[in-house]
Amino acid sequence: MTASRTFSTLMARLFGGFMIAALLVAQSQAQGLLRDTEIEETLREFSDPLLRAGGLSPRSVDIYLVNDPELNAFVTRGQNIFLHSGLILQAETPNELKGVIAHEAGHIVGGHIVRSDYGNRSAYGAMLLAAGVGLAAILAGEGAAGAAILGGAQQFGAVEALAYSRVNESSADQYAAQFLETTGQSGKGLIDFFDNFRVQEVLSYSRRYEYFRSHPLSANRIDKLRERVAESPFVDVLDSDEDIERHTMMQAKLRGFLDAPQMVFNRYPLTDKSLPARYARSVALFRAADMNSAIKEIDSLIEEQPENPYFHELKAQILYESGQRSAALPSAERALELKPDAILLKVALSQSLIETQEDRQVERAITLLKSALTVEPRYSHGWYLLSLAYGQQNQDALAKYASAERFYSLGDLDSARSFAGRAQQDLPRDIPQWRRASDIIVVAEAQLDKKRRNQRRGKPFTVTSSSEQSTPSSRRAGSTSWP
Repeated sequence: MTASRTFSTLMARLFGGFMIAALLVAQSQAQGLLRDTEIEETLREFSDPLLRAGGLSPRSVDIYLVNDPELNAFVTRGQNIFLHSGLILQAETPNELKGVIAHEAGHIVGGHIVRSDYGNRSAYGAMLLAAGVGLAAILAGEGAAGAAILGGAQQFGAVEALAYSRVNESSADQYAAQFLETTGQSGKGLIDFFDNFRVQEVLSYSRRYEYFRSHPLSANRIDKLRERVAESPFVDVLDSDEDIERHTMMQAKLRGFLDAPQMVFNRYPLTDKSLPARYARSVALFRAADMNSAIKEIDSLIEEQPENPYFHELKAQILYESGQRSAALPSAERALELKPDAILLKVALSQSLIETQEDRQVERAITLLKSALTVEPRYSHGWYLLSLAYGQQNQDALAKYASAERFYSLGDLDSARSFAGRAQQDLPRDIPQWRRASDIIVVAEAQLDKKRRNQRRGKPFTVTSSSEQSTPSSRRAGSTSWP
């Protein structure tokens, strides 16, 4: 990958086949976003106490996982934290990962993004103007559209544009130590993380990890952090066994999906009978198209932990992808039964139910999709599936309405307005969908008019109805799922 990577499609909302949330991986090698219910839940459980310790509402802070082996993490306006897969894989302990998350939260609490943006208004503002609209499309569920927009922007992960200062970095360190102490955790993990990469101090700028380009290390900075952590009564607190297990399972799943299968088999040989090793191998076997062996491996995990929803969802995905779609349904049903609030699992099962073309199953899919979209109303792929389900029921007006919502989520205001208008012609005026279609038309026309005026004046334009609303900070399944 080059420094000019663009975001490509990688969202559960875009998965072309079965939308089982057992880590949906980019079909290309370009940078993209990863979504997975299990990993999202782990990151939330690690992050939420730290966010609350900083006076932040976890519901107002969105956490995204970027498919990139580069060690990096960054924050953007709107209280968004981005973590690279490379960071998670290189963090040796949960405490190290928590330390980095706490540090990024410290940037939010310290208001460093606002000040940095103010000092770099022309360069940074231009980047976010283009990248923000592209990100809106990706978050809404249409990665291809987002990638096209972002292709004309600077790399979204180019966090050096934020121009963090050493002062801000030291301040974020102190915040991190405070948040960790408030939650009864040690700050040693952040120190260990920095110590592991002290060599970055002497490397040329171009050879450093992206994280240490934007987060400059210094001996003085680490010494100050070490002094602060040493004063904490929790300095010697160790990671819990549960956190260690979550961390290792998260890493195993990421490696299974992101590394070449042979690399996975080398790292986790058959002699390794641990849970993470078998988990990673089951995914790697699936990706190597050895479906029988993959099912055998995942069945052994289910036998050991029959109440683990993520093992059932992985089995459902393996069966579905191998063409055994009917056989996949029981596993998908079981996964959702064990995790009834998981948005990705609801949408995954809904897609499979729709494909049966059975009236009863399609009706159930509609119920599940409406439930999911109540929580994530900017979930474009959910609206797409809902339009298909309504179409199968010959409810053409509702299908047009769902299409209007889909395009509105993407920021395609012309199409949104068109479908909303067509839906209104056939919908009864006394139902919520008619009123919502009316809202879409009004907002779309206002935004399009603003765009035309700005174009005449030579000014840039931002689709606020999409880019602002598509970052669903309060639209999670429970408190542990991403948008």
